[in-house]
Amino acid sequence: NPFSELSHPGLFDPPIPPDDPEKWINEDDFDWDESPSGSRTVSVGYDDDGDCRDADRTNSQKDSNDNNIICDILIERDRFSGDWYAEADNYVDEDPDDAAYAAEASHMAFVLGIGKMGFVLLLGMFLPLFLATGLIREEMNDGTMHFMLSKPIARTEVFLYRILGYLGIVWPYFIGLGIIFALISGFIGPSDGFFRFQDLAVWLAIVFATMMASFVYGMLFCALGTMWRFGIVLAIPFAAWELGMCIVSMGAPDAPILSFSVVGWALMIVDAAALMAWPNIDIFILQGQLMGDFGLIHSTSLALDFFHSEPGVGTSGLISAVIATVVLLVQGAVLWFIGGAIFKGKEIE
Repeated sequence: NPFSELSHPGLFDPPIPPDDPEKWINEDDFDWDESPSGSRTVSVGYDDDGDCRDADRTNSQKDSNDNNIICDILIERDRFSGDWYAEADNYVDEDPDDAAYAAEASHMAFVLGIGKMGFVLLLGMFLPLFLATGLIREEMNDGTMHFMLSKPIARTEVFLYRILGYLGIVWPYFIGLGIIFALISGFIGPSDGFFRFQDLAVWLAIVFATMMASFVYGMLFCALGTMWRFGIVLAIPFAAWELGMCIVSMGAPDAPILSFSVVGWALMIVDAAALMAWPNIDIFILQGQLMGDFGLIHSTSLALDFFHSEPGVGTSGLISAVIATVVLLVQGAVLWFIGGAIFKGKEIE
């Protein structure tokens, strides 16, 4: 968690009781408008209910974070790690709009959770596991492969054509399912208009990442099926490895071990799109962790923080997505070469 070392002295001290109890209800909305790509030190937040500004204290006492601005929140970004840290003046922004924050955070967590776990991992990996493993093996077992190889066509081409046929089935399925989920989340998600358009880029990336993952996994599992008639037995350990890498990517997206997986690069495409579609997501999560204490806001910000990760290559969202796509294409090409070589060496019974 990049915000595990947050410094906010006095933030959760017992506040000065206001004269009007209603001032405690939903003091603050989303008034943190600085982007994580902005300056390294920014001042955000405002003491809406006045329990800091109107208190009978000196200005120096109202500036407990020592940035020469009373009753604000100091946001600092570490120039080496890129992590954000926050320090609030006493009694500032202690009660955000719980319902509004929870709705927004829950929605973004839903999109990322369904996209990463439901689409990229489950659909992108398990459909190839059951569909691609037998693309060539089944024809080798029932003898129909003899008719195909009797024609003047290279075995590597046969291998590729089988993969293209499989992709022609699963890719339209991913696209159709992605459109359905994008429409549902767009209409039910919190928005000022009738539809939440800002999520469409994330859903587009989710579908694309799922397609790329299914392409690489299809090559891998088809090669394993060509190698042995019980290729699915060989594929299961790879699936378990990828599941572990998916979990690692949630907590440590920049872990070097993710470079040796497929799902790590596919999920980077989703993270890159989320960073472009929701540029203030890091600050939004930070607000919930600081201001929500251990209530509804805190729990929803933790859920969003789990599913959201910074792209692991340390560059902008677009460049990260391009790099991840190129790596996946290279992985697929290498596996095609390996699968074709295995198929060439196999004697058709």
